[in-house]
Amino acid sequence: MPRDRAPRASYAFFREMTTRWRDNDVYGHMNNVVYYEFFDALANLWLIEAAKLPVPGGEVIGLVVETGCIYHASLGWPRGVEAGLGVERVGTSSLTFRIGLFAPGEALAAAEGRFTHVYVDASTRRPVPLPESLRAAAQALAAETRTG
Repeated sequence: MPRDRAPRASYAFFREMTTRWRDNDVYGHMNNVVYYEFFDALANLWLIEAAKLPVPGGEVIGLVVETGCIYHASLGWPRGVEAGLGVERVGTSSLTFRIGLFAPGEALAAAEGRFTHVYVDASTRRPVPLPESLRAAAQALAAETRTG
């Protein structure tokens, strides 16, 4: 049974990702681990660019505690991928991203990911409140994707 696919308006922060020959499996589809590499790369780019967090090397780091992906359509080399990021939930010490991976120019996501970070002190690994720059950026991104 086909599932509904998220449109581009569900995401507000976009970056183009390049695929490589080695990203494909023997069936000519992008390997599942590459989807997660794109999720991780997109979230970290946003943390650096929008939230102004020093990744890597900051005093507060995000540890991935939950991930998931729904695959709707095939992606893979030689075509690139357009990756979109949104915020699903802003907690006290956690943040849940949603990520859509799109074939170039397509209106609906080929894959939809979910990625939850818990933010911790880099030394003690104990949860800490979200840094203010992160909270403000996450709330702004969440508002953009709610109204988008």
